[in-house]
Amino acid sequence: MSTRNASKLNQLLQSLPQGIVLLASWLVDQGYSHDLQQKYLRSQWLTPIGRGAYKRTGDDINIFGALYALQKQANKPIHPGGPSALYLQGYAHYIAMEHQPLILFAPQAAKLPVWFTKHWSGEYTFRRSKILPGSQAQTVYDTGNFQIHISSVSRAMIECLEMTPDHFDLEEAWLIMEGLNALPPKQVQHLLEQCSSIKTKRLFLYFAEKAGHTWFKYLDISRIKLGSGKRSIVKNGVLNSKYLITLPKNLA
Repeated sequence: MSTRNASKLNQLLQSLPQGIVLLASWLVDQGYSHDLQQKYLRSQWLTPIGRGAYKRTGDDINIFGALYALQKQANKPIHPGGPSALYLQGYAHYIAMEHQPLILFAPQAAKLPVWFTKHWSGEYTFRRSKILPGSQAQTVYDTGNFQIHISSVSRAMIECLEMTPDHFDLEEAWLIMEGLNALPPKQVQHLLEQCSSIKTKRLFLYFAEKAGHTWFKYLDISRIKLGSGKRSIVKNGVLNSKYLITLPKNLA
């Protein structure tokens, strides 16, 4: 490979963090043609990790490095959320997430590329959800080498409650909410107004009020659409007359 081509790639690699996936389509957009990419492969500057995806030769790539490529290079609205986002933000004392698959949230139409599903199979679960739009109320998680977007604490709590009771323990969700005494009320208000799940909104408000959080009194519940009729969270539970949700006796 010519010195000029090697220098061109070297300049790019020096500008990027270690431990990330490099997408072929993104490299083309940066001025690195498919022919040039093949030269880099033959010269062992790059190593393929699946169709349309590479890594620096010798790099150790984990799932966060793959998510970096999905978010920053492919602009895919896929992010760690729910229990995983809370765990990453320091709520490990409430959540048994260590060594558990990362929970990824995405809109209904989103798809993971084959290189991701093959290379990181078993390290994540994928939830298509429409309860909250787009990338609202996300925050930055710093891996040490680079940053990715994950759900904010407020959004992650809503995502947890959407998962209850079938995919996340209801009592564990209550313990988390009980400790969230510093949520920003404006963000919570906005998210609850945008949330499309009646069950989730009612449960969020019930838990927040039950916990006695100061921020709860700043919410304008009249602007949050809570629907009509009862919602059964569990069978044979106790009905809360204010929010019309049926809860386990120990949480009622």
